[in-house]
Amino acid sequence: MGAQVSREKLVKGEKAQLKQKVAIPTEVAFPGCDFHHPNPKEWMGSLPLQNLRVRDVVWPGTHDSATNKIGLVGISRPFAQCQKLSVYDQLCIGVRCLDIRVQEERKVCHGPLKSYLVDVVINDLKKFLSETKSEFVILEIRTEFGYKDPPAFDKFLIEQLGEYLIPQDASFFGRPLSELLPKRVFCIWRPRQDPAPSPGSPLWSSAYLKDNWIDTDLPLTKFSGNITNLQNQPPNDQRTYFYRVENTATPQVTSAVLCVYPVTTRIRGYARLFLAEVFKKGIDNRLQIFSEDFVEPDFVDACIGVTMARNKLELIQPAAVA
Repeated sequence: MGAQVSREKLVKGEKAQLKQKVAIPTEVAFPGCDFHHPNPKEWMGSLPLQNLRVRDVVWPGTHDSATNKIGLVGISRPFAQCQKLSVYDQLCIGVRCLDIRVQEERKVCHGPLKSYLVDVVINDLKKFLSETKSEFVILEIRTEFGYKDPPAFDKFLIEQLGEYLIPQDASFFGRPLSELLPKRVFCIWRPRQDPAPSPGSPLWSSAYLKDNWIDTDLPLTKFSGNITNLQNQPPNDQRTYFYRVENTATPQVTSAVLCVYPVTTRIRGYARLFLAEVFKKGIDNRLQIFSEDFVEPDFVDACIGVTMARNKLELIQPAAVA
């Protein structure tokens, strides 16, 4: 009990320090911070894609993307749910990087809890792609820790998404998005036992998406650690992989609070502060994938705004109807 009390005091202190920073308006200002996209479902298609390279996008992402219906309502769900929106709804509000965990029965899972078949995710993605023309998505699928790989899962992904898959090729990071069309999905498959996708495959290996996961429920510790790890990354134009920063906090077994929502909310409101800090430190050219739990439109707008400001882009006005 004493350890839990000490932990909660530490959490309270870190929350107070972050809150103090956002109380000053200039602390949360950054290029593109006032941007609001009129149609986030097709925000990428509203940009001059011939002037936007793959590596220069700030990809709004979600952590444990397909956990909206995991577990039992009011019983086990609060301990594993990281998103309230379906994958389709996330894509419609502008999310462009998905984090999906599966097990041997092809069910989505988060730790020991299972949810619907991954087919639901694939169908949501295909529906979204069929309704848009120039939106790109990074789809990361991994076998969850402690489980076996789904049988022949690489073949399943290729059969389901083949027409959209951008083949594994490191040179694509430096190419304009317009040159990749009509292919629109970077599918990163992380098996635990099966061989990783090889160069030229329609699927990408785990070597092409990296992060530095900090497993903590302390918001300032996570915030500062994310800054330090980003500082240690090469600039985007010197990398041939995606790098992800996760604006999340994670429940700890040593803490009195084990539900995801109240713990991750300790840091969720500081995404804009993080972006402002990135620009102040001159490391905005390292930021690429930025993800969070329980995603909301404001988070997506911030990522789009940075993408536009960093690359000096303007929205393309729709053609007038004759």
